[in-house]
Amino acid sequence: MAAQNGKDLLIKVDMTDAGLFETIAGLRASRISFNAESVDVTSLESQGGWRELLGGAGVRSATISGAGVFKDAASDERARQIFFDGATPDFQVVIPDFGVVEGPFQVTAIEYAGAHDGEATYELSMASAGALSFTAI
Repeated sequence: MAAQNGKDLLIKVDMTDAGLFETIAGLRASRISFNAESVDVTSLESQGGWRELLGGAGVRSATISGAGVFKDAASDERARQIFFDGATPDFQVVIPDFGVVEGPFQVTAIEYAGAHDGEATYELSMASAGALSFTAI
């Protein structure tokens, strides 16, 4: 497989809560992270004193983050409103030549910044708020 363009890793938000996804405007950097907590079931009977983990247990989660130039587009307004409402609509993350992760996320942080001689920028952070699906491309 050839290397992929970072600009093709897209974060999309459901604009209407009806499956109409739109890429969040102005992003220049985006990231998705998956996490799984482990459940340690090691006991005195564990072979050789090695740690044992309980398969399929623990809490799974994902976080999405992005940073870019503030465009004041409809998708920016939607992300801001989601934050203030504490809502958990569906988001999609398109991973180029791999697949699409979709599910409910909560916007946990929005930061705006700007220097007197530069562009206005923003950063978003989202945390998974339910089951996620993966569809291979």
